[in-house]
Amino acid sequence: MTTQNKSTETLILETARVVFVEKGFDGARMQEMADKAGINKALLHYYYRSKEKLFEAIFKESFSKIVPQIFEIMGSSASLSEKIEGFVGSYIELLTKNPHIPLFILHELYRNPDRISNTLRMIGANPMILQNLLSKQMRNEDINGLEPKQLIVNMIALCIFPFVGRPILQTILFDGDPEKYQEFLESRKKEVTKFILNALKKS
Repeated sequence: MTTQNKSTETLILETARVVFVEKGFDGARMQEMADKAGINKALLHYYYRSKEKLFEAIFKESFSKIVPQIFEIMGSSASLSEKIEGFVGSYIELLTKNPHIPLFILHELYRNPDRISNTLRMIGANPMILQNLLSKQMRNEDINGLEPKQLIVNMIALCIFPFVGRPILQTILFDGDPEKYQEFLESRKKEVTKFILNALKKS
């Protein structure tokens, strides 16, 4: 593939991502994507024959930015507290650089929940392996303040919500100041880690 082809395909993906996030799958139109990308619709179809194929490419790309990193951190030989700190810090940093990901995935969760499990299989990620690893480590470290499932959901939810709720939170809590909200997101790394670790105190 030539440099020009790579540039065109990157432009298509970036443009389509914006349209899908704004309007969801059902509201997005290939013609609108072509217009926003400054190309004709025939060229768009040359790269992606259908809206479904284009959506699949963006969804897999977005999901693949999150999942492998989670498995790498949580499957390491580090202590559980180190894993939690690494997970939270990396996850929030990733979402800060890719704020479209949470809404994009949430849209698809309601429209096509099977895509999540299919995408996990495509990228070779098995949630049960992660859960079993956490369960074993929590037993080894004599930590029983929280079930592994609850731990995973809590970490993900506490990291994601400030990005999903940003439009209203930034307005209500920070008077619409994006810089102050960015500082708040950075502080979440320590606050969420501390919150989770407090929930895992040994009995």
